[in-house]
Amino acid sequence: MSAPTLQQPSFLLANLKADSTTKPLLQRCQDLVRIIDEYPAKELHLIFPWLVENVFGSLDGVIAGWNLRLVNSRSSEYGVLMDFLNPGGPMMKLVYKLQAEEYKYEIPVNYLPGPVKACIQEGVLPDCPLFHNKLQFPLSGVLALNIALNPFEFFMFHFAFCLIAPRNFPPGQHGGSTDSAYFVLVDMYLKYFLPSEGNVPPSPFSDSRGSVTAASPRSSGTSFAGYGVHSPSLLKHHIFHQPSVNADPAAQEIWRSETLLQMFVEIWLHHYSLEMYQKLQSPQLALLQYRLSMSSMPCQPHAPPGSGTLHTYQEPFSPSEEHVLVVRLLVKHLHAFANSLKPEQLSSSSSSPSAHSHTHTSPLEEFKRVVVQRFVQQKLYLFLQHCFGHWPLDASFRAVLETWLSYIQPWRYTGEKSNPQPDQNRTVPDKWEPFVDENLLLYTKLFQGFLNRAVRTDLVNAKNALMVFRVAKVFAQPNLAEIIQKGEQLFLEPEHVLHHRQPRGYLTPSQGGSYLSSRQRAATDTVFKVKSHVYSLEGQDCQYKQMFGSELRGAILNFIQIIAQARQTAKRISDQANEVAANTSFLSWFGLSSADVNNTFTGAEPEDSGECLRRTHEFLDRALENLSLIFKLNQGQLTQLMSTLSSSQDDGLSKQLPDCVHGENGLTLTDLGRRQIINGLRRFDIQYQGDPELQPIRSYENALLVRFLYRVSSLVNDSLGGHMTSLCSRSDFLGRLGRRYLTDPGSSVRLKQSPMSRRTLERSRRPRLSLRPLASYRTLLLLLLFYGLGVLLSLGPVSSMALLMAGGFLYGVLMTLFGDKLKTQ
Repeated sequence: MSAPTLQQPSFLLANLKADSTTKPLLQRCQDLVRIIDEYPAKELHLIFPWLVENVFGSLDGVIAGWNLRLVNSRSSEYGVLMDFLNPGGPMMKLVYKLQAEEYKYEIPVNYLPGPVKACIQEGVLPDCPLFHNKLQFPLSGVLALNIALNPFEFFMFHFAFCLIAPRNFPPGQHGGSTDSAYFVLVDMYLKYFLPSEGNVPPSPFSDSRGSVTAASPRSSGTSFAGYGVHSPSLLKHHIFHQPSVNADPAAQEIWRSETLLQMFVEIWLHHYSLEMYQKLQSPQLALLQYRLSMSSMPCQPHAPPGSGTLHTYQEPFSPSEEHVLVVRLLVKHLHAFANSLKPEQLSSSSSSPSAHSHTHTSPLEEFKRVVVQRFVQQKLYLFLQHCFGHWPLDASFRAVLETWLSYIQPWRYTGEKSNPQPDQNRTVPDKWEPFVDENLLLYTKLFQGFLNRAVRTDLVNAKNALMVFRVAKVFAQPNLAEIIQKGEQLFLEPEHVLHHRQPRGYLTPSQGGSYLSSRQRAATDTVFKVKSHVYSLEGQDCQYKQMFGSELRGAILNFIQIIAQARQTAKRISDQANEVAANTSFLSWFGLSSADVNNTFTGAEPEDSGECLRRTHEFLDRALENLSLIFKLNQGQLTQLMSTLSSSQDDGLSKQLPDCVHGENGLTLTDLGRRQIINGLRRFDIQYQGDPELQPIRSYENALLVRFLYRVSSLVNDSLGGHMTSLCSRSDFLGRLGRRYLTDPGSSVRLKQSPMSRRTLERSRRPRLSLRPLASYRTLLLLLLFYGLGVLLSLGPVSSMALLMAGGFLYGVLMTLFGDKLKTQ
């Protein structure tokens, strides 16, 4: 669209809306690039809200936008989207152009994360500084509250909300691909605004008033030292995302990094249940955090005990697999971002607080030091805990699992490749001990949550077995279990011991103190950090269950028994599959081996194939080895535990039905029977329970003959059904002969091993004529060979048919007379 120089903004917006429905995406983007370059910010200000909504979709999901979650690298529109929306593209240029003029854009409070919305509606300041000083109070009342965001915040809010907004995707399409335009854009924004090397590129637009107005500026002398631990209140100590006019230029650029991260964390992770918040209500927690902050940073101002109470609220929350994959991308990048901290800055952060006043560190370096613990830890823990408790027991849980494993292994994202080693042999360095201590619950509590899921999962499935192996492999890394165990011991250290060990005053050696007292202070601070971490996430009244305690050790032994049972079940099914494959040879095509029509349609899933079962056995074997390493299980004890599950006992159990009760509709599973099926201990002999004549047409059957013969047999059964029933009900020789030809003799045996209703049972036993076997290619080939043999013997088709029918009738008579005697022998 050509942009007239004298066109009014209202006409510009109207023309853009009209073009959005008529022009292709490439031409629209080209027009927008010219408009952004040529028009002043005053006119662009009026089209910006519409453009953002047109790109990312509306917050209520009615407008789909450009469907960034569906467009992938194979789409023709992918390159156009990337060029327009990348961090250095025209869209971000528009954001910076409006940012320099300090425009504001409103968003209804109802679309904020549930906890933030609840706090605002209760008149309480949210714990995230991103939403401070932004409330707009309209005349319509509290329910119509809005927040006013600057252009960058408004853009990032819509971009983050695009992931969780309800969308009606076209049939057959759904989000979740890691090569989608949205996923790639998230990665690009993270690398641009949270760079591991260098600084954030400056904004191309600025004016004499500064990039943004600071409501509560952070002075240049304010240190980030207070962010390394849990402060008494997140409202009292935080990184303000709006810098002051006179702040350092580098600090002015940090606000974009902080804003992007806070927006992603709040929109994607800040969703908790009412029970979670009730756990965090504790009058003793603030006191403990206050003592910790006083002992660690005596030079910093602190809030009094009791401030910073989290509020309860309830919100339905069901993250999608795509949502979790994007969160994992965020976690991996934040670890790489934090681990890129320069060694000298890292060492200074672990030294005495007074060193910070003499050491100059850039705002970005300070931000790297606190980014994981201060911004992500709490919300990610509750997010993962919610997923562990509510995610379906299927293989899609792998996305949640890998997100968790990525967070608890920050050493994988250090960028060090000088000594590559397999994960199993890579020793966890002692320098990661503080990280493990300050994230203890993400190791111990979530491991127990995974264990509770695993015992209820079908471990015969290769995908589920792989998840068990992955967790065991990660926790079996050398030195990790010892570090976790030390952290648990620190948490369990009694309070009175801490008071006795804590010196009266903290003096450095130059002030007359001793190095011993300094070490005592460091140990005391570590204990307080661990306790503060646990209490801040679980509440003061939490009952902590040790990962290496006796109770969990018993659960591990029970889990190992379940793994062993699943291994034997997988081996048995694999052996049976091999036997069936061996029997299905070329000779079976000629009827020399059993071929039950019902057994050919078992409904087996691809995971039950021989290859997947072999992988299951391998995964579970290695999981057993790793669990033995983690919990230092005695080999003799493990052997004794495994011996109780001998193959003979397992085979005997497998032949039994799951625990059931007999009811009016047949067998009904009990809770014990359900657990037996889930763990692969017992199972029903699943058979097709519908009308045998209506089974799906097999690959070895002729479709036309199947349908034709079904119509013929249906006509015969409808017209002669009563006569066949009366014939088969007789107890003499003719009755037995009729039952041989008109009923399935093996149905009663199979039905006893499968839960079927009485109605289905009666329908399956009803006498009928079945001509479907004649539609099999095998039967047709045998008939062709028989007629060919008749031609060689100078027999005509009619004679061959009469001979064949006479032979079949004679076979039936003999089997009726002597079949029972043959079975008894």
